[in-house]
Parts: sequence; C-alpha cells; structure tokens
Amino acid sequence: MKIIKLFTLVLVLTAFAVNAQAKPIQPAHVYMFGFSASFKDSVVYITNVQDVQGAWIDSKTKFLLNRDSYSYQLKEHMTEQYQEPDRVCIVFYATNKKKIEKQLKKLRKKYKELTLLPTEFHFEVIEQSEN
Repeated sequence: MKIIKLFTLVLVLTAFAVNAQAKPIQPAHVYMFGFSASFKDSVVYITNVQDVQGAWIDSKTKFLLNRDSYSYQLKEHMTEQYQEPDRVCIVFYATNKKKIEKQLKKLRKKYKELTLLPTEFHFEVIEQSEN
C-alpha cells in the first residue's frame, strides 16, 4: 500500500514539474536596437530604436528568444551593404521604451566615433514555434 501511495505522489509531482516549465510570451511591444563593432577598426555602428511587434520573450528568464537570429540579421546587413563581414553584432532589447532609450544614450556616451545606420535596416520578426 505504501508503494502505491509513493508511486502516486511521485507521479503527481512529476506532472507539476513538467507544467512548471517557462513558456514563451509575446508582449505587445519589444523595443530593440543593434550595435556593431569590429576589432579591426574603431568605427562603431548603432541602429535606431525599433518597435519589433511579434517578438517572443521567455516568461521565466525574460530573455528575448532567438537573440542570435536578430544579431545575425544585423551582421548580414553589415556584410551585404558595407562589405564588413568581421563585425561583432549585439542586440539590446526591452519591453519599456524609456529603458531601451536610456541604454542607447549610455552606449552613445561611451563611444565617441559612432555612425548611426540609416533607416534602411529593420529587424524582422523571428517566428517562435509553440511546442
């Protein structure tokens, strides 16, 4: 009898543990900007803040899902438009526009020789497949 109760308890706890996994959420707005630097020169490129509607965020960690894909979009743009394939590209994001603008302002203060990318570059939404 004790074995059956123990087995039932383990089964119930396992069911709760499986349901406790973080699920991706899709907030109304995700604001992001891109930053591109190179070890070969001192020029730094920064995009403007963009509202990427449809981006996904992990509900538990609050991380932007597919961050690497958004960085890769900027890297591809730098390779195709500026013939600079060796750039390191980073994406900054927030769900609050004031927070992201504060990050952008802080980054602009740090780098004196920066070039803003023209408005020709836009992040494309990476679709998240729901499991």
